[in-house]
Amino acid sequence: MTEFKAAGVPPEMVDTFKKAEVTISEFFGNVTYLPERGRIEIDKDRYMWVRADSLAFFRDVLEEVYGEKGADQILYKLGKAVGEQEARKFHRKFGIKDPLEKLSAGPVYFSYSGWAFVNILPASAPSSDESYLLTYHHPGSFEAEHFLASKEKTDRPICHINAGYSAGWCAESFGVPLEAREVTCKAQGDEKCTFLMSHRNTIVQRLQMLQVLLSQGRKVDDLKPEDLSV
Repeated sequence: MTEFKAAGVPPEMVDTFKKAEVTISEFFGNVTYLPERGRIEIDKDRYMWVRADSLAFFRDVLEEVYGEKGADQILYKLGKAVGEQEARKFHRKFGIKDPLEKLSAGPVYFSYSGWAFVNILPASAPSSDESYLLTYHHPGSFEAEHFLASKEKTDRPICHINAGYSAGWCAESFGVPLEAREVTCKAQGDEKCTFLMSHRNTIVQRLQMLQVLLSQGRKVDDLKPEDLSV
């Protein structure tokens, strides 16, 4: 895996990600503060700074009203809606047409925005059909970090905004209905926050396949696309 400043990717994706990193680093280098207007702009687009802890704490509020499962679904849908919208705007702004180039901007933008770092794993095989597959880690997930810092305990993966955002960005990039699920999470004591993304019609089957492989002692970092072929 080749690691850039803002993403880690398999060798075959290196050139595309190099291009994306140049574009996005230049974009985030153009920040303008306009306190007299209550605005922050990056390359003339309006942004708002929000403390990561405050957004992560939103989970607690939702759980009080909707319970754990309801909160998980709301946070996932929130992340997905934001990811789709940001991808759409970003692709249009920079005239990006190629699906893989659209995808590559996502992890770099994600890192520069402070959500998490992204390591795309060798089992990934993104495509514009039902064979789409992406496996990846999110080192430094703001959602898991909040749990670890507060010493709260969880018995399930909790990085649902992360999962939703990445699914939304990639679905917008490839024009296919994608879903993402976190399979290991640092907040529940795992070594890494790891995700699987697949077409909506294959996500359940691939999650089951991955869980079987992990139960056999296989490492997700060592898997290849054929190991999760459907």
